[in-house]
Amino acid sequence: MAPSKVSVKLLIETKGRKVLFAEAGKDFVDFLFYLLSLPLGSVVKLVREESMCGCLSDLYESIENLNEAYVQENQNKKSVLNPTSQLRVSGIPLLLSDHRESTTREFYTCPSSRGVGPNFHGGGHNYMSDVKNMTCPSCQAKMTNVWSYVSPTAASTGTVAEGGGFVKGVVTYMIMDNLEVTPMSTISSLTLLNKFKVKDVGALEEKVVNLGADEVLKLLKASLECKTVLSTVFLGN
Repeated sequence: MAPSKVSVKLLIETKGRKVLFAEAGKDFVDFLFYLLSLPLGSVVKLVREESMCGCLSDLYESIENLNEAYVQENQNKKSVLNPTSQLRVSGIPLLLSDHRESTTREFYTCPSSRGVGPNFHGGGHNYMSDVKNMTCPSCQAKMTNVWSYVSPTAASTGTVAEGGGFVKGVVTYMIMDNLEVTPMSTISSLTLLNKFKVKDVGALEEKVVNLGADEVLKLLKASLECKTVLSTVFLGN
């Protein structure tokens, strides 16, 4: 299982109540990068309970309430309301308990698809869908035969492998208040302190915070609304 909490160290300018930057490891950076691969429908589903601004949550709810009689036979509301990320990267700590992707994923083919059904040794079609009961473009039959995709994490112990995720481990990363990510270094830290015109080092405070599902939802919501995400989420600005 992915860790339920991820630790991040914040450097806070106490007088201005602002997070100058955060220090984090591979797990948090992998998660931030993963957010960019989430379909819009998944983002709306996650943050609409957090009083998301705008009308996308209303659009989402109207689709939920739409009677199936108005939906095309070869379409499915699930593909819009519960889309899955097309980016399949192993070892990412999703942190979102309601959005954990299974290590297996089902795909569907028609009865005449190659490899299944009566045409196993020849003929058949190559069409596949991740939504059940879609209509085969070739024979017009319903795509109901199940194939299972197994992700690279299925046989793992649940820990983040060194080669998994997006970025390399054994490196500390710097995350700015607007979520820009760069490798951490002493020079980069000093450069930033100069950029922020920090003269009183005593006014700086280090604070370690632990992110779980609740904090991540707030972070995701704030990233859609402002460019001071860390300060907003952890300092209540």
